[in-house]
This record gives sequence, C-alpha cells and structure tokens, in this order.
Amino acid sequence: MSQDAPLIGITADSEEPKSGARSDYSKYPWYAIRGNYCSAVREAGGVPLVLPHEPALIEQYADLLDGLLVSGGAFDVDPALFGEGSRHSTVVLKEGRTDFELGLTRAMLKADKPIFGICGGQQLLAVALGGTLIQHIPDEVKNPLAHEQPNPRHEAGHDVKITPGSKLHKITGMAAAPVNSAHHQAVKSVPANIVIDAVAPDGVIEGIEDPAREFCIGVQWHPEFHINPGDVKLFGAFVAAARKRAGKS
Repeated sequence: MSQDAPLIGITADSEEPKSGARSDYSKYPWYAIRGNYCSAVREAGGVPLVLPHEPALIEQYADLLDGLLVSGGAFDVDPALFGEGSRHSTVVLKEGRTDFELGLTRAMLKADKPIFGICGGQQLLAVALGGTLIQHIPDEVKNPLAHEQPNPRHEAGHDVKITPGSKLHKITGMAAAPVNSAHHQAVKSVPANIVIDAVAPDGVIEGIEDPAREFCIGVQWHPEFHINPGDVKLFGAFVAAARKRAGKS
C-alpha cells in the first residue's frame, strides 16, 4: 500500500444480542461489517478504517478521515428526521447508528471531504442533504420492481438508467448498468441543487450526487460486489477524490 493512500472511514452496523440466537457473535452488543466494503476500498488504493459509533468522536473522525463511506444495513432512517409525522409499520430503526452516521456525514459535508453513500447510506446522505424518503416502496410506487431481489446479492437484480452528463455518468462511462437491489425504502425527493443521476425502470431513484463537490455520491445498489465495471470505477473515483482532498496527489 502506497504511503499516500487516503484513510477511508466505513460506518459499521450494530447489533444487539438476540436471546437464544446461536449465530450471534456475542452475548453483548457488537459491531459488524461485510468484508467486501473494506476490500473494495483497499483495491481502489485506500486504507479502510471501520468506525465504531462514538458520537463524542465525530469531530476527531472528521479531522482524521480523508473520505467517508456510509454503508448499508437492514434498518431505516427515522421518518421524523425528514419531516414525516407517522412511521410505516415496516420501518425498523437503529437510532444510535443513524444519529452517529448523520452527525458524521454532516461533519464531513462541512469539511468538504468526499462522501460515498451505499444503499441505506444513500438514503441517509439524501436526508443529510435536505431530501426525503419513500418509507415503503410497494405502498408508494405503482407496479414496482422487486427491489428486495429474490436472487443472491452478488448477482444483478435489475438495470438502472444513468443520467447523461452527471458525475456518475462521467465516472462509469455507462448509460445504463445492471445492479443488485436490497431495499424497501428509497429517496423520494432532493433539493434543487442535488442531481438525480440514476433511476430504475419503475421510476425509483437509484443515485444522487452534489455536483458542487469533488465527490458526494449516493447509490441505492451495492457496488462493493462489483456487479458491473462501473462499480469498480466508482470506488476508484471515490478514493482518488479522497487522496486529492488530503493533498496526497
């Protein structure tokens, strides 16, 4: 690994032990992260650092890191955080994780450092940027695709159309791409300064970006699985932006 490799923070998932669950890692609260988040960052030339949820350390994390990857997980952003007074019955919260990720994302935005939101991380990024979410796709989208795909996550579930001229388009060089899909929520709206850069055939927003920043991109799929060539290029562009922001290139 090169000495100029940027330090990339990756938010971990958190779990509480389940009574009688033999598969639990511990009888006490624990963190978890899939290995391919880390290997994708490493293969792109970055140094992955998994982040415990320590709100008191947000400012230190923001100073230390050259870029932030907000990972996904089987939970949802509290609708109260984007102005909705009711919560769909399918919504599952991890309030401690969300509070930490939202605080750190806002700190990284303030520092103008690269941010990459993946799946639920895109949804959290959208909220941090002032957007709103669809709480449950089947209730709000007519004739939706199977966004919680039945086939394995390392396979494609559907295609997305990439917006011409967007940063995502310039990075991937693709007008459309096959992607995997594992979500029941999605971005509903974003402020006027935020670009919707990828859309599924049913109209569900699959990608967002802030064109005023070097790298501030969220995608609804999981590019760490490298389903298509553009996924590899996304990680490469993210790490390159972090290296540039750190003054290491």
